Amino acid sequence: MTDTHQRAADLDRMLHPDEARATVLANVRPLEPERVPIAEAGDRFLANPLIADVSLPPFPAATMDGFAVIHDDPAVERRVLGSGFAGDNPDVTVVPGTAAKIMTGAPVPNGADAVVQVENTTTADGIMTIQQPEVRYGNNIREVGADLRKGDLLIEAGMLLGPAEVGLLASLGHAEVLVGRRPRVAVISTGNELVAPDQIPGPGQIRDSNRFSLALAARRAGAEVVINRHIRDEEAELRAGIQDALEAADVVLTSGGVSMGDLDLVKMLLGELAVVHFQKLFMKPGKPLNFATVGDKLLFGLPGNPVSCLVGFQMFVRPALQVLQSAPPDPHPTVPVAIEHEIAPSDRIEYQRAVVTTGTDGRLSAYNTGPQMSARLMSFIGSNAFLVVQPRDKPYVAGDILDAILLAPPAVGLREKS
Repeated sequence: MTDTHQRAADLDRMLHPDEARATVLANVRPLEPERVPIAEAGDRFLANPLIADVSLPPFPAATMDGFAVIHDDPAVERRVLGSGFAGDNPDVTVVPGTAAKIMTGAPVPNGADAVVQVENTTTADGIMTIQQPEVRYGNNIREVGADLRKGDLLIEAGMLLGPAEVGLLASLGHAEVLVGRRPRVAVISTGNELVAPDQIPGPGQIRDSNRFSLALAARRAGAEVVINRHIRDEEAELRAGIQDALEAADVVLTSGGVSMGDLDLVKMLLGELAVVHFQKLFMKPGKPLNFATVGDKLLFGLPGNPVSCLVGFQMFVRPALQVLQSAPPDPHPTVPVAIEHEIAPSDRIEYQRAVVTTGTDGRLSAYNTGPQMSARLMSFIGSNAFLVVQPRDKPYVAGDILDAILLAPPAVGLREKS
């Protein structure tokens, strides 16, 4: 068999979804990271690990309003030397028979080794009396390095920066942060049958939904959508559109045109313009899904049916977008669930849209969202998981255990039975 014939045979083979995802990830390299102001770092992925270069707090600090004292001072009454507030540099030294008034967050003055809460004291004429039986060493003091110590690994590379992480970076003096660059994504829907949402479809036409759902899914995965357009099934226009997208974007997402029809031009053009890695998957929905590369640029030829398109995005595009941003692929967690009704298997691995719930006993169960046709977007509405239905000869029955890929946390409680 010639190399050409062997390659054609390889592309005609239906890949297992796991093999296809591994192929995608083997062709993804993180983009060059960029520095952004700390105020813009939220919801970005940290490119380098954060190592503490100082200890926090950098000084012993009071955790309560009260009085800084020497814990084993035998004096019953203590002369108040002054007051210390957060942000002050204390200029007093506590010695036996004295105390210093102190506020939460303020540095503990020299000589003191404990703080007595103000509620446990009385003061009159500059004299403070402790009203608790014992004062222990270190009471109500946050020691140097209690929060973190110099040299600690605080945030691993690839972590998504949320409010706490951004606050930690700011507390360590990072006015700018090195983060993974947002991938630039081009979204192209194809098909003569598609019209814009504000148009009335003519005979044989439908409104375009894929480019809007794909664009939102890409943005939610951290990408920047730089092209979002529809192109008719016209070879020259489609070739030019894909070439323009490759110039402008890191990732090109097309929907439609990847099956076996006379006007399925995307499949043909990807073979002409790029290196195609696979064209068929052993899965339902989404069998005719193409993946190709041009250098470091990624092209996903997603199916035209709306459900197939979104399933393909979640399974293959989203992990690639994660890696491009210096993050791990972050696969959705897979959990075992008990199904609540009979499910007929397909001849391929099927990813049914489903609702996974947690019962009062903590066990997970699932039911699908009704008819699972690949054009029925309603099957996604309210779902929080893909139920993984493996092919076999006989139906699965209520109580059988299947894997579920969680797209969101399980719902709490069971649905009402009709």
